[in-house]
Amino acid sequence: MRTCVPGLPTPHPLIEQLPAVYLEQDFLRRFLSALDDVLAPVLLTIDNLPAHLDPRSAPEDFLAWLAQWVAVEPHEDSPVERRRETVRGAVARHARRGTAGGLADAVRLETGTEPEITESGGTAWSTASHTVLPGRARPWVTVRVGERPGRTIDRVRLEELIDAEVPAHVGYTLEIVPPAGGAGGGAQ
Repeated sequence: MRTCVPGLPTPHPLIEQLPAVYLEQDFLRRFLSALDDVLAPVLLTIDNLPAHLDPRSAPEDFLAWLAQWVAVEPHEDSPVERRRETVRGAVARHARRGTAGGLADAVRLETGTEPEITESGGTAWSTASHTVLPGRARPWVTVRVGERPGRTIDRVRLEELIDAEVPAHVGYTLEIVPPAGGAGGGAQ
């Protein structure tokens, strides 16, 4: 992570921590200077720890580490701002995981477009016995995403995301709608 950074100045030189009697010793000055070079990245990281732990300002290598902390795996080829947003909102998205809203959030973050999600389930309450349950017997989700002009959606990547977000017993259909008036896309 922050190992060898040539020429990185130390925020707290060790020689300045010693009594004045030792300041004139050349060997000690050179020896502590070498230790300063080793300790500078550590001290600067510790001094900037709050910024390193915030996904909005963390260096990219720390961002990957933070992603592991919150159990997300942003694609390395995604723009850094999208990876930052993925890490920043991970905990809140985990709370909504397995719901239509959580799936919509994940798809929106991946594609940059608002998905249309239709699900087969439902909930209801009744004071009467033998009330018909809402929804259909087979749990199913349909995700419809529209492409924007000049930006195609990676179907394989989106299917991987939906596989991870939809509960294991629920099937799904993915429909990618091409841009209006344009060719391409690949609705399924």
